[in-house]
Amino acid sequence: MVIKHKKWLVTGGCGFVGGSLIRKLLAAEPGCSIRVVDNLSGGTLEDLEQITEVHVAGTIGTMAESGVELVKADIRDAEAAMQAAAGADVIVHLAANTGVQPSLKKPVMDMECNVIGTVNYLEAARHNSVQDFVFASSSAPIGTAEPPITETAACRPISPYGASKLAGEAYCSAYYGSYGLKTVALRFSNVYGPFSVRKGSVVALFIRQALAGEAWTLNGDGRQTRDFIHIDDIVSALMTAAESPYGGEIYQISTQVETSVADMADMLSDILEKEAGLKARTVFGPPLNADVRRSWADITKARTRLGWEPGRDLREGLEETVRWFLQHGKG
Repeated sequence: MVIKHKKWLVTGGCGFVGGSLIRKLLAAEPGCSIRVVDNLSGGTLEDLEQITEVHVAGTIGTMAESGVELVKADIRDAEAAMQAAAGADVIVHLAANTGVQPSLKKPVMDMECNVIGTVNYLEAARHNSVQDFVFASSSAPIGTAEPPITETAACRPISPYGASKLAGEAYCSAYYGSYGLKTVALRFSNVYGPFSVRKGSVVALFIRQALAGEAWTLNGDGRQTRDFIHIDDIVSALMTAAESPYGGEIYQISTQVETSVADMADMLSDILEKEAGLKARTVFGPPLNADVRRSWADITKARTRLGWEPGRDLREGLEETVRWFLQHGKG
């Protein structure tokens, strides 16, 4: 993919999605400039250094013409946001307090990170004349709805996380309508793939538990459904959205395939046995609070308006992910 932007600001760039995006950006345009803003709560400098040589900023100065720079800062720091955005062509805002269950434990912190943090970077984009702003959202703003989920479905979040992501979408729309900042919000479904060793979602968690000889816990009856999407498809959506001429938009980013957690676990168990001779053990636990029963999305809008299409099959993607963990992720 050819990219027009030369200077990228990626919040949360040391995390799973951020690191995967940086790999693809450098492959597409080795001479591009990437500034990462990360507080290192979900990723590490070492994770970033496994991708490329990194300059760690002592002070926040002008973006270099090429190379990768790490600014250690929290997205709740408005002054750091304003300084970090200077010179950027595009901001990809990935940093967040992620997940429903963490938000139930600390709803105020979730709001501060996901709402105030997002507004800080929208303001930084506005004052620094950044051309494009891509916001990583989720299906959580929808809450409980009859799938397939579309961009026009009424949003009734049932968790603080869903509410905070909905607020982020609303502010993106407001900054496009009020200031002309070209914003795009992408509602990711359940992301998995290689390099997810620190990720807490179900695929990565189950693989780590299997490698450690621990049992898997299926919450409730395990028949709750999700739309599992490979990290490569997420990254292609991010890069496509950054180049899109349309602002103020929301897109569902998923595969349009509904899979129960139990069926995914059976598939993963079969792969682990074939690849590593591991037999997964499963136990059942109580249902989780604010856990959506069914979730999968219609991606017609992303196909027609963004020109984006997922390309990875779940079985193939799980096999690749297991092989990566067997080689790299045991620690």
